Amino acid sequence: MPLRHALIATAALTLLTAAHAQTAAPVEARNAWVRASVPGQSGTGAFMTLTARQGLRLVGASSPVAGVVEVHEMRLEGDVMRMRALPGLDLPAGKAVELKPGGYHVMLLDLKSTLAKDSRVPLTLRFTDARGAASELALTVPVAATAPGAAPGAAADHAGHGAHKH
Repeated sequence: MPLRHALIATAALTLLTAAHAQTAAPVEARNAWVRASVPGQSGTGAFMTLTARQGLRLVGASSPVAGVVEVHEMRLEGDVMRMRALPGLDLPAGKAVELKPGGYHVMLLDLKSTLAKDSRVPLTLRFTDARGAASELALTVPVAATAPGAAPGAAADHAGHGAHKH
């Protein structure tokens, strides 16, 4: 009888380990932060470095602090900085993709309240793989005026983000 219990325990542990491996985060997010907002500001950006274990596509995001959350790109067209929503952002396997002010980022729109410096914001990122299988990564992201570790004013190019044309 003890051998039978040992085999059952081993089988259960194997199943739990396999289940955990399947639900492990498909992407590592480093240096994540959300830009603080001021009263009346309707949108702000979230930034981080994402590294996927396998090739994935960032296809969306959500947060209870915003009515709409989108993947965006900012780029200079002529002498005008333009921002546009993207249907997705490719994350090649093992390659770090930086979401930063003035480039790719997650845009939080229709803010429900002011995001105060030193608070934290829940943010869920949604991904799909080449087969269309969906996965998510839930984060709790610090709110800051500039990128953590950046010199003051280093990320100022994104401060007026809401005024750029879509």
